[in-house]
Amino acid sequence: MTSFKAMLGASAIALMATTGAAQADKLTFYCSAQEDWCQLMANSFQDATGIDVAMTRKSSGETFAQIKAESSNPKGDIWWGGTGDPHLQAAEEGLTAEYMSPMRDQLHPWAISQAESAGNKTIGIYSGALGYGYNTDLLAANNLPEPACWEDLLKPEYKGHVQMANPNSSGTAYTTLASMVQIFGEDGGFDFMKGLHANINQYTKSGSAPIKAAGRGENTIGIVFMHDAVAQAVSGFPVKVVAPCEGTGYEIGSMSIIDGARNMDSAKAFYDWALSAEAQNLALQVNAFQVPSNVGAETSQSAPDMSTIKLIDYDFKTYGSSDERKRLLKKWDDEVSILPQ
Repeated sequence: MTSFKAMLGASAIALMATTGAAQADKLTFYCSAQEDWCQLMANSFQDATGIDVAMTRKSSGETFAQIKAESSNPKGDIWWGGTGDPHLQAAEEGLTAEYMSPMRDQLHPWAISQAESAGNKTIGIYSGALGYGYNTDLLAANNLPEPACWEDLLKPEYKGHVQMANPNSSGTAYTTLASMVQIFGEDGGFDFMKGLHANINQYTKSGSAPIKAAGRGENTIGIVFMHDAVAQAVSGFPVKVVAPCEGTGYEIGSMSIIDGARNMDSAKAFYDWALSAEAQNLALQVNAFQVPSNVGAETSQSAPDMSTIKLIDYDFKTYGSSDERKRLLKKWDDEVSILPQ
């Protein structure tokens, strides 16, 4: 098996040859994937290169807000994981730096497309379809019908049984909002979000929290990326995964180098390493069931089969733009979040 060091790109090799340079052996890593995956990525890169990694895990919306707040004096070097929309917005607002990795020729076309749509200021690292999961025990205990479609979640019998994240903090929830607008049209999409609001028991900060709560029996239905629901089912919790009948949106999880990074060489080294098949295969150790962007990386047999899911033609350019994201979030704040439950 090829070693991690052998898979590092030219920037990493150059970096390891000059580790005596000031701060060349440090990396401040902002991570928006699940906590154990973030830790594994940080530790594995540190082991592979000797570069000291300081990792902070926050949801993608929170990380975007942090990078924006720090833009006059950047503290982070690289942002890995989380939905692509805020990465695209960061690129548009000049918060991230252009970089052409020597690893690009190993990636699926959708990962390169993500990069090209952002002037090569971000790149796709995994993909995953939106959906929901439910606790089969709680559904039966409450004598509730099995939901199969998005519109099923609006039924009055599900009042207090549905959970999703807040789209202001969570990339998963913003993808949900943008998907409903694309599936039902803007008026219909916001009507859906208003109807859903009446059944929501809590808006969480993290996108994966609703299905984790369902797995623990604290919530019945969680709107999440399907791979997060699969992770609960594979862990032994009574969770069934649903690909909604109307069709659904999807994410291209992304990675971006922060503009003005203090440890730019380390950031480029991590970027190249994270695009390798070996680094992407680490996902299998932590039950992360996304589809990896490196064509040579392994996809778990438990992962949702994207070819069998009715995916919409998600408009990443429009819904990842700064103006559209701000507009939709403000409209959700003004028209949905204020409604009684």
